Order: sequence, then structure tokens, then C-alpha cells
Amino acid sequence: MFRLRVDEEILLRSPEKRDAKPIFALIDQSRDYLREWLPWLDSTRRLDDTVAFIRSAEEEFSRKKSLTACILYKGEIAGIISYNYFDWYNRTTSIGYWLGESFQGKGIMTRAVAALTDFAFRELKLNRVEIRAATGNKKSRAIPERLGFQREGCLRQAEWLYDHYVDLVVYGMLAEEWEEKKRERIEKEGRGRKS
Repeated sequence: MFRLRVDEEILLRSPEKRDAKPIFALIDQSRDYLREWLPWLDSTRRLDDTVAFIRSAEEEFSRKKSLTACILYKGEIAGIISYNYFDWYNRTTSIGYWLGESFQGKGIMTRAVAALTDFAFRELKLNRVEIRAATGNKKSRAIPERLGFQREGCLRQAEWLYDHYVDLVVYGMLAEEWEEKKRERIEKEGRGRKS
């Protein structure tokens, strides 16, 4: 089981069967909001769909193919974050995420993505972390930009979103860049507290 304490408010941990109801409820409450950018909402219509998702996540994790975690904010499930795949030969992964509408604007996802990126480099000894987001998804794109990921390009019509294709911006971070970016963020936060 995966468990990573981000800070006093946020915990990332593997989803369990008992999480199916709160995850499904969060999806249902945020369905219209999430549907704008996530292609899987129409295939998540019943609690059983979420149970199947958790079962699949457990299996993929046990086979070291991917890792999915619940984002707990003050003890409540706020969203999901994952390493979508592991390419162990090339030492790369891609991070995906979503957050319930009522949890937006609290810095939750930025902190969760930073922690998962750090874990990828420090603990998993990966060399590259990638994030992809639709060009029009400004909230999602703001996270890698805030964390200093480099914009590497645009994949044209790379994702089918219900009735149309969207272009995806690709962001990348290398292990050798991460520590420097992390130091810069800490220094900037320190200066912000002093003023």
C-alpha cells in the first residue's frame, strides 16, 4: 500500500474498496465541472464503475505498472492523483490528476503534484516526470508551470474528449532540474513570508 504524507493537511494513499462511495460521490457532485476536461466521466455512472477502477488500480500497482492515490485533504477525499504508467527501462512516468470542484483554490493539487514528483526522483530514482494537459485547461496547466516544469511542446489532437479532439501541452521535469527548482521555490516562499 502506498502512503505519502505531503504536509499537515494532505495525505496521498492507495485507494481501498471502502473509498468507492466517497470517490463516486465526489465524481457525481463535480460531474459537470470535471467533464469539461476528463474523458472518462460518461463511463463512470455507477458505484460499481468506481469499485472496478479501484480494483484495476490495485492490480496495476501490484504489477508495478502504475500507481493511483487518493488525495485526502483534512481527512476527506478531495481527488485522485497517479503515476499513469512506469517506464522502468527509460526511468520515466507521467502524472495525472483531478480534484473535486469544492476543493479548488486551496493549493491542494500543486502540493500533491510536488510531493509525487519529489517521490519519483528521490524514492523511485526516475529520471523524468511528464504532465500533459489540454491547451485550454488553464487550471491544470498552471500546476506544472508553477512547479517549474518545462513546456516541451504540443501534441495536436492527441485526446478525444466526447465529441472533439483537444491538443495537449507536454510538460517535463528531469531529476537533475528538480532539486534546483525546489530550492528556488523554497527561497521564494521564504522571501514572501518576510515581506
